Amino acid sequence: MDAQGRGRADNIDPADQWVLNPNTGEYELRLTPSAPQSSVPGPRRSDSGRTGESGGDSARGRKAAQGRGAPSSSPEKAPDPEVPSPRRRRGTPPEDSAANRRGRRPEKKKSKAKKILLWTGGIMAFVLVGTAGAAYLYLEHLNDNITSVSDDGASTGGFSKDKAINLLVIGTDKRTGSGNEGYGDSGSVGHADTTILLHVSKDRTNATALSIPRDLIVDVPDCETKQEDGSTKVIKGTDNVRFNTSLGQDDRTPSCTVRTVTELTGIQADNFMVADFNAVKTLTTAVGGVEVCLAKDIDDEDSHLKLSKGTHTIEGEQALAFVRTRHSVGFGGDLSRIELQQQFLSALMRKLKSNDTLSSPTKMIKLAEAGTKALTVDSQLDTIDKLKDLGLELGKLNVKNLTFTTVPVVDNPAEKVAATVVVNTSTAPTVFQMIKDDVSFTEVKEQAAASKNAASAAAAARLKGTQSAASAVRVQVMNGGAPAGSAQETLNWLQNDEGVTKSENAGNAPAELSKTTLEYAPDQADQARKLAAIMGLPGTALKPGESVENSQGLPTMTLTLGKDFKGAGVSLTAPTTVPDTVQKSTADKVECAK
Repeated sequence: MDAQGRGRADNIDPADQWVLNPNTGEYELRLTPSAPQSSVPGPRRSDSGRTGESGGDSARGRKAAQGRGAPSSSPEKAPDPEVPSPRRRRGTPPEDSAANRRGRRPEKKKSKAKKILLWTGGIMAFVLVGTAGAAYLYLEHLNDNITSVSDDGASTGGFSKDKAINLLVIGTDKRTGSGNEGYGDSGSVGHADTTILLHVSKDRTNATALSIPRDLIVDVPDCETKQEDGSTKVIKGTDNVRFNTSLGQDDRTPSCTVRTVTELTGIQADNFMVADFNAVKTLTTAVGGVEVCLAKDIDDEDSHLKLSKGTHTIEGEQALAFVRTRHSVGFGGDLSRIELQQQFLSALMRKLKSNDTLSSPTKMIKLAEAGTKALTVDSQLDTIDKLKDLGLELGKLNVKNLTFTTVPVVDNPAEKVAATVVVNTSTAPTVFQMIKDDVSFTEVKEQAAASKNAASAAAAARLKGTQSAASAVRVQVMNGGAPAGSAQETLNWLQNDEGVTKSENAGNAPAELSKTTLEYAPDQADQARKLAAIMGLPGTALKPGESVENSQGLPTMTLTLGKDFKGAGVSLTAPTTVPDTVQKSTADKVECAK
């Protein structure tokens, strides 16, 4: 009998057995007299070494069931025998009975609105990482569903509640395993077929989901990878290859994909999750189907998708066919399929927000079961508690400000017949920088900042006003944390290319700075504005203060190059708007696939 069916009659849905125990304030499993054991699934073996399904596990389940029937030593009224105590938490002494233990819910009753708000904490976790955080009222029995693999030091070590979150979601085209037969190449180890870098802002008001084309030409770096025997192996990197080979090829693990994304974008993921074909099928079925819209009829023999023009509700095999189809949409390539997948994820989120899923414990259990079984997570997310915390952080997001976009690319100029793409160097750096700088792709965040942040307004005002001629700018350049040689490099550029001839190298600054600064006296403001325009300095870099004397005894400004310095001529002003040529859409918009 499989993990779901173990210990219960086949005609009993375990989700329907969870009821509220008024004595403890917890949701607990209700066993009927005919049910000999709990319907909580038994543990599944994972890469982290958790207990597998064995005879010893069954014995443990019988022992736990007997323990639940024992009388409590507490003078308080014992629970109804048909509402047994919840399974003991890891690390909790066995003698701590349900009657004496405080429930997970706070003593103060929450309003229905607040309960729903808490449940929505997992919406983003479901849409992009599989709902493990959504059903957090039923966490205890889900731990054994989780499969984890080492992050091999490729990530930051895990997300933080007080920082922006970068989560890499990898959809693999792996053909092995139950339910994955009949798709493409039989026995394929799976590659990074669909990859999304999800960035959630520090203040949780907005997010950007950046799709990375599988046929994008990249450099895959060397990957230090933990082996099954505990040893470490360095898998040699490869230059000028398709992005999807960062997983599967040469035994590369998801941590290699993480390193490749960091190499490509300059953004290091905090965590990663991997899903195969089964994830799409099981999750869409658990949610009751997803409504999609087509602008034309689709009949794709490769993906087996056949749908007429208009609106359809799809789930299971049909949902998988939808996200895999590409020959019948757009230009028939992977970029068109990416847009289709983004529309699908947006529709899935809208479905969760509009129906009664979040207020139904039965549906939440089914989603949590499906989500935890469908995913492989990194070693920093190997428990339900960690997934719950991540889901709650993602759930703070205003979904109207979730922007889907794709790495800007152009056809590979090295190919006569376009088969791959390369990064668009004119627009991609702006997209990457906006994500790194935690800048929203929607207007909501900027409008809030402009109205509330007086400091930002004051900084912007420093750039407004007259500017002196470049030849009148007098400045000394110091290195305050930039790469060695940056001060001289900047000086040469200012003098030879920009006409700032009254400049000199003042060596290293007394202390390192995280940000580049320009200090000037009040009567040098016009010079400061000119130098800021030349170098692309933001208003926050300008520091009204005092001038110093240069080597000739004349008053001069001080430019200190901080750790953020990127090179002479490279602007330090963070972009605030997405280039018009960059494709993007928000999750609240209903779009029909063309």
